[in-house]
Amino acid sequence: MSTPPQTSGSPGPRQRTVEAGVALFVLALGVITIVGSLKVGIGWAEEGPKSGFFPFWVGLIVVLASVVNFVRALAISPGRLFAEWGQLAEVRKVVIPMAIYVSAVPWLGIYLSSALLIAGFMRWLGRYGWPLTLCISLALPILTYVTFERWFLVPLPKGPIEDWLGL
Repeated sequence: MSTPPQTSGSPGPRQRTVEAGVALFVLALGVITIVGSLKVGIGWAEEGPKSGFFPFWVGLIVVLASVVNFVRALAISPGRLFAEWGQLAEVRKVVIPMAIYVSAVPWLGIYLSSALLIAGFMRWLGRYGWPLTLCISLALPILTYVTFERWFLVPLPKGPIEDWLGL
C-alpha cells in the first residue's frame, strides 16, 4: 500500500495576504492616478474642467476603496486559505498567455495577436482539431476588423501583417 507524497510548506497562499496585497497594489494605482492628475491640473478653467479633474476624483475613490479593502483584509482569519497551489497553476494557464498577448499587440497588432491567442487556447486548453481551430482563430479577427475598422470606423492597433496587406 502506497502513501500519498507529502508536500512541504503550505498548501497555498492565505486569503488575508492576497487580499491585503491586492488592496495595496490598487491603492498604489490610485495614488499614481492622483499624482498624474495633479501634474496636469485638477481645477476648473474657463472652458470647463482641466484634464486631471475627473481622473483625480476617480483616483481618490480608488484610494479610499482600497483603504477600506485593506482594513477588511486584516479582519480575515490568518489561517484561511485563498487557493491551493494546484488551483493557482490552472489560473496560470490563462494568465501567462494573456500577458504574452498583451505584450505582443504593440508589435504584431491586435488581429494577428488575437488569432494566435485564440488558436493557442483552442488547441492547448480546448483540445479542438486543427480545422475548427484555424476557422475560428481566423474568422474572429476578420469579424473584429470588419466591425470596428469598417462599420464603426474605429482603428485598432495594427502590426506588420496589416501593413503588408494594406489594411
